[in-house]
Amino acid sequence: MAALSLDALSSVAYGPEAIVIVLAAAGSYGLGFTLPVTAAIVLLLAALTLSYRQVIAAFPDGGGAYAVAGRHLGRRVSLVAAASLIIDYVLNVAVAVSAGVAAFTSAFPAMHGERVLLCVLVLALITATNLYGVAESAKVMIAPTVVFVAAIAAVVVAGLLRDHPVTEPAHPSGPATATVGAMLLLRAFANGCSALTGVEAIANAVPTFRTPRIQRAQRTEVTLGVLLGLMLIGLSVLIGKFRIAPSPTKTVLAQLADAALGHNVAFYIVQFATMVLLALAANTSFGGLPVLASRLARDHHLPHVFALRADRQVYRYGVTVLAVLALVLLLVSEGNTQALVPVFAIGVFIGFTLSQIGMVRHWRLERGRGRHGHAALNGLGALLTAVALVVELVAKWHEGGWLVLVAVTVLVVAFEAVHRTYRRIGAALRVGQVPDRPVPCRCLVIVPVGAVNLLTQEALSAALSLGDEVRALTVVHPEDPDAGSADAVRRAWHAWRPDVPLVVLHSRTRSLTRPIVDYLRAVSAGKSYERIVVLIPEMHLPRPWQRLLQNQRGAVLDRAIRHNTDAVICRLRLPIPLPPAT
Repeated sequence: MAALSLDALSSVAYGPEAIVIVLAAAGSYGLGFTLPVTAAIVLLLAALTLSYRQVIAAFPDGGGAYAVAGRHLGRRVSLVAAASLIIDYVLNVAVAVSAGVAAFTSAFPAMHGERVLLCVLVLALITATNLYGVAESAKVMIAPTVVFVAAIAAVVVAGLLRDHPVTEPAHPSGPATATVGAMLLLRAFANGCSALTGVEAIANAVPTFRTPRIQRAQRTEVTLGVLLGLMLIGLSVLIGKFRIAPSPTKTVLAQLADAALGHNVAFYIVQFATMVLLALAANTSFGGLPVLASRLARDHHLPHVFALRADRQVYRYGVTVLAVLALVLLLVSEGNTQALVPVFAIGVFIGFTLSQIGMVRHWRLERGRGRHGHAALNGLGALLTAVALVVELVAKWHEGGWLVLVAVTVLVVAFEAVHRTYRRIGAALRVGQVPDRPVPCRCLVIVPVGAVNLLTQEALSAALSLGDEVRALTVVHPEDPDAGSADAVRRAWHAWRPDVPLVVLHSRTRSLTRPIVDYLRAVSAGKSYERIVVLIPEMHLPRPWQRLLQNQRGAVLDRAIRHNTDAVICRLRLPIPLPPAT
């Protein structure tokens, strides 16, 4: 529970508020529908919980919607599921961080104006922790999870036992100002479905359970569903009982804690526990998206660099991309949770629906006992999640819901483009075919040099072992006192006598790259060599700040030669120790 359910459990901090914000448009009469809307969401939660019990049994190796859709619905449908999961992961980080900061500023209202800066700082801390590679442990997460659940339980129980709020709400619900129509209820339901994100996390991580994995994962899934449902129902009852309305500076959960417990130490414990759990919930995306990106990279739908792990077993590229995307959302929304919630649940419901449809197909192919009942259960889940998805899209279309569909489409197109490119690369490399026997070819190695020194000696020694012929190349300008004249360069070379010919190129425009590129083109046109290798020597200084002192000529030459010739480039970084400082 502590390791895999934080995303879902923490959603009670913003899910009920998302319902209230919509229903508040109809005043106190509209807020009276908070409990019925929440009850509908809890019924959907029950269906999802039972459906994902079936996913756990059918896919004990994990993988979630991407794995289910990939096996039973085809590669392209699985890419839609993957794209929706990526969007959900990014939104989860942005929503969790902004909601955690909102809990903090509700306890300390003076900091409300700095919420964007606080969001950036929290995101930076979480990102740095994941880049450093601190292992996520269920034991570390147990304490804040227990405190949060106990805090919410205390708010609900204390609120149910009170006849009147300890602290009157800062913004009590006003009189009815509009009728409650079907569209308003649908929008409230769509907003509140953000509380269902994270329900699928347990099914994605079945291999992390001890044996018997399937039974343990199923029990955890049911426990999550029951606990989340009770918290949502309890908080919605208190919202109606204490006439809580949305406030621009204080969350609904903070107002409920104030009303049930009073503005005392217990209130601050609730807010602090909420903030910590939301931060940990954001951290779950940093464990999920990089793993999904690595799987997509292994399937050739993302650059292979996303499958690389650093020394601390961290997918750094996935972590970095997730952090950058979440930062953009936080800056665009100005740290406002409710600006992100309207589009939060759309992505995850796409994954829900595809997963359930794939499970129906799975049970149709099975021949075991009870397959018809399992298929019916997943079919019911598919129907309910599909209806919820349509409701989400219709209700949130003008609030940015269309952006999610655009983002999914763009990601799927990008996945396909990457896949096609890797297929072309594989064809060019003749992957899967037995290549011809290797044959030697006549090779010329050219070494650009600037002076006669230890770096030049090491570079020529390496070049002599690489090719049939080695030439040193230097560029001079007659009027440049630093470069020296051509005669001075030749005298120094002949005095050294390295048994390697030196070619001196003149540059009238003080350009380093143009003379070398023209020379390489001329040699290549002569057809005397089958391959030309340019070996660029560079000194590798021990400290990063010392490397800033280098002239970066190697990088400049690399770009110019790569863009204008067919020569093979070898950048030789030599670690030459510096003498001790005096």
